Amino acid sequence: MKENTNLNHLTEGPIFKQIISFAIPLLWGNIFQQLYNVADSLIVGNFLGNTALAAVSSSGQLIFLMVGFFNGIGIGAGAVTARYFGAREYDRLRKAIHTTLAFGLICGAAVTCISLIAAPYILVLIGVPAEVMNDSLTYFRIYFMGSIAFIMYNFQMGILQSLGDSRHPLYFLIASSLLNVFLDILFIGGFHMGVGSAAFATILSQFLSAALCCRQLMHNPENTRVRIREIRLEKTYLKQIMINGIPTGIQNSVISIANVFVQSNINAFGAVVMAGCGCYSKIEGFAFVPIICFSQAITTFVSQNLGAKQYARAKKGAVYGVVSVMLLAELIGLAVYISAPFLLGAFSQNGEIIDCGVSQARIIALFYCFLACSHGMAAVQRGAGRSLVPMLVMFFFWCFFRVIYITVITGMIPEIEVIFWAYPLTWILSTTAFLIIFFKTDWLHGFEKQHSFNR
Repeated sequence: MKENTNLNHLTEGPIFKQIISFAIPLLWGNIFQQLYNVADSLIVGNFLGNTALAAVSSSGQLIFLMVGFFNGIGIGAGAVTARYFGAREYDRLRKAIHTTLAFGLICGAAVTCISLIAAPYILVLIGVPAEVMNDSLTYFRIYFMGSIAFIMYNFQMGILQSLGDSRHPLYFLIASSLLNVFLDILFIGGFHMGVGSAAFATILSQFLSAALCCRQLMHNPENTRVRIREIRLEKTYLKQIMINGIPTGIQNSVISIANVFVQSNINAFGAVVMAGCGCYSKIEGFAFVPIICFSQAITTFVSQNLGAKQYARAKKGAVYGVVSVMLLAELIGLAVYISAPFLLGAFSQNGEIIDCGVSQARIIALFYCFLACSHGMAAVQRGAGRSLVPMLVMFFFWCFFRVIYITVITGMIPEIEVIFWAYPLTWILSTTAFLIIFFKTDWLHGFEKQHSFNR
């Protein structure tokens, strides 16, 4: 059987080379992933005006919450398949892969139905202003008609990356991102369609990336190949996927859960502030790219090596990955701090919108290193099968503490800058907690005591 060179055992070779070679395609892939959101906001803001831009921005945190949740489940499920792949237990690996896909199909159907029904109640709950409600509702509903596409893409991407293949997800994201930009320009700039067409362009692009991932999995080598007739739920593997994936999904969405509350407070400052913060969030999305990709690389590296019982190698890779992403994130933060006025000007010519976005960037950007450390340490714990640990840490600091802080402090000082400071403060606190857990607990050898493999 011909070996697929895109599948990569990270249990062999130089640690530096393996992590970097795996992370670089993830880096480019996540950059193109951001084009989904940026293309919508950039084109909507310039062609349809500030009200439409505010509508897209108000829906953004809710969409990020759902996408982040299922992306987290995909990453958590990938940690399970990565361990089997590292241990070369291919029969269990195939069953885990097919169970993941079956679970994804069920989730996609459920999310579509629930979102279409609950959309107006959710938007009212977060305080979307009446003047942008209709556009927000249209964008939200059309976007979630494609739920099965973004869920299946995230699950399939998690499988491919767990097998050491970070290149094909990159190729598929490039194709779908270019299609998204083309359709945005065609629908909005060419046909002068409304804000809903931006969401429609996005879901068409997501269906393309999901279909390409499925095709690749069906052409993988025999030991990792997907067969449609074998897609079914198997209790043993579904349990492992849920134990690893659900906490990861919650952890991946905690920032969005908190940010839905934050968004409702931002909405109270009016459409101009909503638009300014929405524009900054698009820039921040690019700044977070190396954090996301290194975290995914760390999880896969740790999972494969622990599956192969290479504990010292797993720890060295974890330390290298976390330090690298912290340094890179801080350099990016400095660049955002300096170039914020120029970057915000690309989204809107309104001086008030630009000033609001610049103010947020100047408060937050220099603290990106703490965000990177938290995500990197969470990835280590997730790769070690301890998904509950980062979920609890991030829930406490990024959700519970953040909400308490905003509620109390904005009650005393009703200024938008108070909300901006919630981010660096909670990043610093979660980083402190993760460092204590990393150095004071037996997370590495505790992996052996778990029963994820059901041997």
